[in-house]
Amino acid sequence: MIKRIVFGAAAGVLALAPLSAAKADGFYLNPEWNGAWSGSNFGGAVMDGHVGWEKGAFYIQGGPSWLQPDGGDTEVGFSAKTGVSAPVSDSIDVYGEVSYAKYENIDAGYGLKLGGKVKF
Repeated sequence: MIKRIVFGAAAGVLALAPLSAAKADGFYLNPEWNGAWSGSNFGGAVMDGHVGWEKGAFYIQGGPSWLQPDGGDTEVGFSAKTGVSAPVSDSIDVYGEVSYAKYENIDAGYGLKLGGKVKF
């Protein structure tokens, strides 16, 4: 199972590597692996191969996504997210992000993240 996760992560990064040669203002690559545990039990992982664009405090990104549930078959799908951050004072920023993921045999998932950052 771990072997499949590592292989999926490597394949995603290698598939996106040629895009780094096409430098354009505001564009970036964001390969990201997320694993989940409950106590010492591994629940599964997701590998996202996102291409994104940012302008100032705004960003949007999306691309292929590989879901590997523990003990299950890998699902290939699509995920994306967009967000913004803004200063409210010299030492405090607030931010928000909305996300989406859809895999063939799983209902679409949505996420919302709101937070703040205090600088010392």
